[in-house]
Amino acid sequence: MNYILFDGPARNALLPFTFTRPVADILIGIMTIRQKWEMRLGSTTTTLTEEYLSDKFPMVEMEENVMINASFLPNVILAEMVSNLTSNQAIFKGEDVIAFFTNEEQEEVNFDSYEIIEFECDCLRIEHSYDIFSKNAAAIKEDFELLTEDRKSQPIPKSVNVIDKENIFIEEGAKLEFVTLNATNGPIYIGKNSEIMEGTVIRGPFALCEGAIVKMMAKIYGATTVGPFSKIGGEVNNAVLFAYSNKGHDGFLGNSVLGEWCNIGADTNTSNLKNNYEEVKLWDYETESFEKTGLQFCGLMMGDHSKCGINTMFNTGTVVGVSANIFGAGFPRNFVPSFSWGGPAGTTVYMTRKAFETARLVMSRRNIDFDEKEAAILQHVFDETKIWRKE
Repeated sequence: MNYILFDGPARNALLPFTFTRPVADILIGIMTIRQKWEMRLGSTTTTLTEEYLSDKFPMVEMEENVMINASFLPNVILAEMVSNLTSNQAIFKGEDVIAFFTNEEQEEVNFDSYEIIEFECDCLRIEHSYDIFSKNAAAIKEDFELLTEDRKSQPIPKSVNVIDKENIFIEEGAKLEFVTLNATNGPIYIGKNSEIMEGTVIRGPFALCEGAIVKMMAKIYGATTVGPFSKIGGEVNNAVLFAYSNKGHDGFLGNSVLGEWCNIGADTNTSNLKNNYEEVKLWDYETESFEKTGLQFCGLMMGDHSKCGINTMFNTGTVVGVSANIFGAGFPRNFVPSFSWGGPAGTTVYMTRKAFETARLVMSRRNIDFDEKEAAILQHVFDETKIWRKE
């Protein structure tokens, strides 16, 4: 069967992270949503997403297809139901479609003519950007069980101080000595060829993905995910870093999400709790206003390729777009538009020529090309987000 993951209505609520990727390629837990579906289904997937993203994330349509709403994270029951879909069947949870069967001869999809199968069990779903960190504990637990089933962990080094070692899994090539791992409150997954440096203290649930690094003396609280080839240090609580991002120095990052290719300057701090303990509001790209999250703890949402200088201070509930460069004393605005250059004293436009030059240098350090597809995506984001910048 041919499986196609589509963005669905959650796409706009997951900005700024979906400016540069489909919903399916968001990292939560130990894997991206796409990787979860592919592992559960035993099949590759393609993507139905925004047209400007389709060159990098193409859709392959065949004679028979199953369309899957990528905002739903699969579990054993849901994956089995999806794999058993046949002609003219659809799976719904309440009013929301999870998956449906199509064929290339269909000109339109009319669910009134479908056999509707109701999914009545629980499953994880991301409907807002802050769900990425707030539901990360449950996602780590599900991924941990899936990835470690019937497998044996690499041995835990004798110098490692361990609590609840049965809840710890170490992949081949991982390096760790003289660290403390406490998996009492959730599993700890240490990925292939990753490294945890000496003196680090980690509480689960925690995921260190392939090639990622935890710097010396770091203090990491769950539920935290360090994406592939990212670096983390200082004090971190309930944060998700996508691939190739760095928060390698002292400073606090809490209840936050960083996209790919981000860099957090030394001694940068994020506030995750308001002084008056009120509910946190976040910038909403659809309403173009700050909307309630229902959360008391919420820190920084930072899109791909954004950077901040040393000693940057982020207020509670700050949203930073794509390719922003932030520096200077004081607190930046709670909403920093994409391609902004500056900080509390004011911002100017971070022109694409300069932004692309930086992206090319940053990516080349990891032996990855900044190609025409990447440039076209960022150019589209630059144009799309112009309305929020002062130009």
